[in-house]
Amino acid sequence: MKNPTVIVVDDAPIFQAGLAAALRGEGFDVVAIASDALTAISEARRHRPALVVLDVLMPGISGLDVVDKITDASPETKVVLLTSSDSEEDLLTAIKAGASGYIIKDTPFPKLVAAMHEVVKGGAVVSPKLAARLFDVVAHLLRNRDLNATRRPSLTGREVEILQWIADGRTSREIGEQLYISENTVKNHVRNILDKLGMQSRHEAVRYAEHAGLLNRR
Repeated sequence: MKNPTVIVVDDAPIFQAGLAAALRGEGFDVVAIASDALTAISEARRHRPALVVLDVLMPGISGLDVVDKITDASPETKVVLLTSSDSEEDLLTAIKAGASGYIIKDTPFPKLVAAMHEVVKGGAVVSPKLAARLFDVVAHLLRNRDLNATRRPSLTGREVEILQWIADGRTSREIGEQLYISENTVKNHVRNILDKLGMQSRHEAVRYAEHAGLLNRR
């Protein structure tokens, strides 16, 4: 059976080399190594690997911002993100973008490699610490599902417009520039949106708004 192909993307040379060596030692064919997210896209298009292992925090474009671009370039490729933080919002962003794994970067290499094998076989992996946060988010959504399903939120036109920009991946600063309002004004609108919807994060609000038909598909 052919060894699964993988691209390792990380801007830290020591970690990059260590992970590549660990993967090779456990039956992976490392077809490329990259140090930035844009190179990851071009290498994925070139090699169409089974897996891309991608650091979240890199110079320039974040790994979170290119998950969907990698899978667009190579639909059969699975993406596992490595992170140094336990940010709930980043975890939800990764899931929404289509990542198959989200793992704390200080995980020992043997466990990292085992997680990669699981993803290649069709599974999904989340570090235990992050899995607990994910269950918290799911529990919150389930607690609020009935309430939100029975009443349409009284969002203003401006709030719906800002939600649409958030769904398009824009930051508060970028939204402010588009709408000719201050970044703080945008953040105030976002707080009002979350309060009205009973949500804890922008991504929860966007998911609800999409489900409720409040947003346009672009």
